[in-house]
Amino acid sequence: MKPIDRRERIAAIVKETSRVSVEELARMLSTSHETVRRDLALLSERGVVRKVHGGAVHTQTALESPYGDRSVTARGEKRAIAERAAQLFEPGDSLLVDAGSTTTAFAEALARAGHFTIITNSIMVAREMWSVSKRSDVYLLGGRYSGENHETVGPHAIEEIQRLHADHAVLTIGAIDPTGIFMDYNADEAYVARAMMASARQTTVLADSTKLGRRALFQVCEPRQVDRLVTDRPPPLPLAEALRSAGVDILVAEAGRSL
Repeated sequence: MKPIDRRERIAAIVKETSRVSVEELARMLSTSHETVRRDLALLSERGVVRKVHGGAVHTQTALESPYGDRSVTARGEKRAIAERAAQLFEPGDSLLVDAGSTTTAFAEALARAGHFTIITNSIMVAREMWSVSKRSDVYLLGGRYSGENHETVGPHAIEEIQRLHADHAVLTIGAIDPTGIFMDYNADEAYVARAMMASARQTTVLADSTKLGRRALFQVCEPRQVDRLVTDRPPPLPLAEALRSAGVDILVAEAGRSL
């Protein structure tokens, strides 16, 4: 089977089954696990399917992978993004940080960089800042607890954020569409992100390359509202041009490279 035919078959199988494992695809297509993983990586970059731990799911704008799956997907890339992003801030800065697997990795890297004031709705971010180094001041926002993503959301969290004036907002998002619109799969998380942006002097978004050129259900913001994007691979040219024309500084961190 030609590679293009095999990938079309994979896309069809994922659409039919909603979720399929690498092992199942390898057996169905009589090919190796590594070949399937490479095909899934390419299809994921194109937004045809979404890679999850051990397989792939059908792309839906209102459905995001569980936190446990996201925490092990593109782990090296997220760590590189986290290390690069941590270099952007000066000890003493105040940061609003939202919930996500990439911002959790960022918190671990930032905690080693000095003393910061961190305000977050993420229990995972707060835990990383505290466990790595007790030098920073960490404030956990109140609100309705969402156990799936280990975060607080809702009106109480928004109200607390609105009373703050931080130096930076550091956010992770679900997708950036081809025109540069920043998007998320969860309405509550989109509201929190917007509130953090409005209460910060500068906004930095952390997003691995699987989120570039894709769409989710809820718009977070337009590209002109973002100051910096830290990712692990240069965005596709049309997206890169849309971001740069809106004034977004694109920083690329390479996985596996010492930063």
